[in-house]
Amino acid sequence: MPQSAAVISGLQRMVLYETRARYFLVGSNQAQTKHRVLKIDRTEPKDLVIMDDKHVYSQQEVRELLGRLDLGNRTKMAQKGPSGLSRAVSAVGVVGFVRFLEGYYMVLITKRRKMADIGGHSIYKIEDTSMIYIPNDSVRVAHPDEARYVRIFQNMDLSSNFYFSYSYDLSHSLQHNLTLLQRPYELWSSASAGDARNKQDSFDIFEDEGLPTQVVYGVRAEPYYKYVWNGNLLKRVKGVVHPDWLMYIIHGFCGQSKLLIYGRPVHITLIARRSSKFAGTRFLKRGANCEGDVANEVETEQIVHDASVMSFAVGSYSSYVQTRGSVPLYWSQDISTMMPKPPIRLDQADPYAHIAGLHFDQMLQRFGSPIIIFNLVKKREKRKHEKILSEELYPAVINLNQFLPQQHGIEYIAWDMARYTKSKLCNVLDRLSMIAENVVKRTGFFVNRSDFYCHALHPDERWGDLGGSVSANGRVQTGVLRTNCVDCLDRTNTAQFMVGKCALAYQLYALGMIDKPKLQFDTDCVRLFEELYEDHGDTLSLQYGGSQLVHRVKTYRKIAPWTQHSKDIMQTLSRYYSNAFSDADRQDAINLFLQVYQPAEGKAHLWDLPTDFYLHQKSTMALPVHRRSYTLWWSEGVLSYLPIALDQVPCEQTMKKLSVKRVNRFDESIDIYADFFRPDQLTSFDDTFCKAMTNSAREFMPKAAGVDPSPFTVRKPEETAKSVLGNKSSKEETLVQRKTAASAPPPPSEEAISSSSEDDSEEDRDDDASVSQRSTPLKLASHSGEAQEEIQQQVCKEPYGLNLVQFPAEQDLLIYQRFARLGERRQRRRSAASEHLHLPNVICLEPVSRFPEDSVYAAAAPQVDGVSRHVFESHVMAGRGQVPPLARHDLLIYRDYVKNRFM
Repeated sequence: MPQSAAVISGLQRMVLYETRARYFLVGSNQAQTKHRVLKIDRTEPKDLVIMDDKHVYSQQEVRELLGRLDLGNRTKMAQKGPSGLSRAVSAVGVVGFVRFLEGYYMVLITKRRKMADIGGHSIYKIEDTSMIYIPNDSVRVAHPDEARYVRIFQNMDLSSNFYFSYSYDLSHSLQHNLTLLQRPYELWSSASAGDARNKQDSFDIFEDEGLPTQVVYGVRAEPYYKYVWNGNLLKRVKGVVHPDWLMYIIHGFCGQSKLLIYGRPVHITLIARRSSKFAGTRFLKRGANCEGDVANEVETEQIVHDASVMSFAVGSYSSYVQTRGSVPLYWSQDISTMMPKPPIRLDQADPYAHIAGLHFDQMLQRFGSPIIIFNLVKKREKRKHEKILSEELYPAVINLNQFLPQQHGIEYIAWDMARYTKSKLCNVLDRLSMIAENVVKRTGFFVNRSDFYCHALHPDERWGDLGGSVSANGRVQTGVLRTNCVDCLDRTNTAQFMVGKCALAYQLYALGMIDKPKLQFDTDCVRLFEELYEDHGDTLSLQYGGSQLVHRVKTYRKIAPWTQHSKDIMQTLSRYYSNAFSDADRQDAINLFLQVYQPAEGKAHLWDLPTDFYLHQKSTMALPVHRRSYTLWWSEGVLSYLPIALDQVPCEQTMKKLSVKRVNRFDESIDIYADFFRPDQLTSFDDTFCKAMTNSAREFMPKAAGVDPSPFTVRKPEETAKSVLGNKSSKEETLVQRKTAASAPPPPSEEAISSSSEDDSEEDRDDDASVSQRSTPLKLASHSGEAQEEIQQQVCKEPYGLNLVQFPAEQDLLIYQRFARLGERRQRRRSAASEHLHLPNVICLEPVSRFPEDSVYAAAAPQVDGVSRHVFESHVMAGRGQVPPLARHDLLIYRDYVKNRFM
């Protein structure tokens, strides 16, 4: 059966050339072997005229084309003067085309920075862009308000947390992208056969010789436009240009960190996709619109994969998805009162939960069942504020569930997190940990590999209770957790971190990295994950609320330093200032960038609108032709495949969103190895690898001698790489209590399997005063001689398991004497063959080596098989000039080389 692979965009480098009449955008692949040309007319003052040259040029052909264009655009009077074709700008991608009141603008990405790579697919962050006006100055019709619209559009800073990839679909989850490649090929064989362009792509110069060709299906899927931010900017040219010109960007967060497990690299990636529907700032976008899209909706995905293997086909990958979003009701807050917490008001009555039904229908179609709502708003208040939302949301869920099958019903969990935080008797994170454990067991997670043999060696009772869908190819997550508070910022981020921490333990266990699916706080692994989630929360909070997080994970653990209180006050003031003075301008920029508002002659200007309510509520003024049922509130076909999501089922509806072509397995459009490493170019490590990513061994593991290198060992909060080095001059003695929370498997070179771990029952708590059996007192630094002596003793005891300063025990000396006598007996076996040594309690040693004869003094070489001998003889004969005739496999390799090099 042929394989399948994602199609890599063939346009990753671009150069814009200009003449007085046209722009020529020349795009090429990384190797610059294939070029495409886009012609943009500059003589139309208000229309966009684009012609896509269907021909694929070689490097020599595109040089000749540019030379002819240069010569043809020179004036007759100045044939030897300045060039008629000038180079305007170099770019790496096209964001789109936009028009205000004059002509069209073209937005190009000029700088990028690599943020992460998943299976060889690079993810880039936009660093800089260029906005170019297309019409020529001679045909330009000036408008007095054009400059103001340009300034509003440029307030949308594209260099702030916008991401794209040439080969990986960032709008979909890893589960969707990998299961897409595992679908049965019979479903799209007819579609690929009808593509006329595939004949040229699969052309084979050796097809007349009857040699087989391995066919690979190149798959290109439609993005999920809810998370695409430049979809409307590309809508004007989508059906005109080649798909390689279309590059979709997402907005949110992308971060990647490296977890070293005894030298084995494991990459932890966090991707947050912010919805482009009903998008905006904190107080200006609340609740939901008439289409079921909610404010501040973000889909967060954590991906864990073994970085030592790059390919999707043979590598080990796991992911877990959860979402956040405003309460799906018609509600808002009046900001005209200039209060820190404006009162919450319900704008419209929705007795049949129509808006909530539209929202959960989208979630069932994308994630499957069960949908779990985790509501963190307050329950008890002196004056009703947040409680209003809970009193409306819970009846809406009850109303929707009465029409759903019981096994696929929406689950509702309400927990007043703020009230528990104020209580001194309750541990917030312990309660969150229990909820997270139940949630992950219900939804499961995605992994592309079946269970490893280590799961049989280290069985865990919780592994059998895990939910989701299990198949021969691994596990699939079914359903999703939806977390919300009022703002979906501080409390939501901490709750999502605890759920992600629980899922991370299961993911590492599924990949064979730990022996029990549980992680403890104050380990290098959890510290790295916590830092990644805090960056994730700060970024999302800045985008929606205007400031960083006010309450962090350390705040709820009640271990935050005393200086954190003043920082929280400053963040609160910053958030209040942003909401009061700058959010309106940011909202206008978002509306203009997303083309929610499109300027036109005779239309009210964006800054003159009293509200943007009707921009996001388009269907409120129109009477629907077909009213949606209040009882059958889900889309057609959604219930047929539950708990599997409809978007991930290979049915006729989803197959229409795919574009498939047949290519050779060495074709550059699917060769991810050549795209990542670029063997035909001179590259640098900084461009190929993410050198700046956080490393657990470098950033978190202490540098003191004798420290357990496992990232799953519990350490003191101050026992980090920076704090240990900084406290070497301190005279205070620090007692370090380390206990292994989830012992990782030893390196491959070790044969023994470490099975020591702690009890993973729910009653266990992290107690800083308790010392486990493996805990060892260690004085880190002191100027006295006694402390230095204790350090030297500890250094010896860590690797060898005994104290070399003390005299060995009598029993140990007896064992050593017996070992020495065995060596003497082996050395004098020939001269003392007639002697027979009678020793009581002699240790009997059995040979375990594969060699027939093995000792300290003699060893017999192993036998060489016939295949290895033949390979060695072939190399020797080739060195002497006697090359054997080419085999069939050699001819296939030579054919592929000739095709890729010259054809």
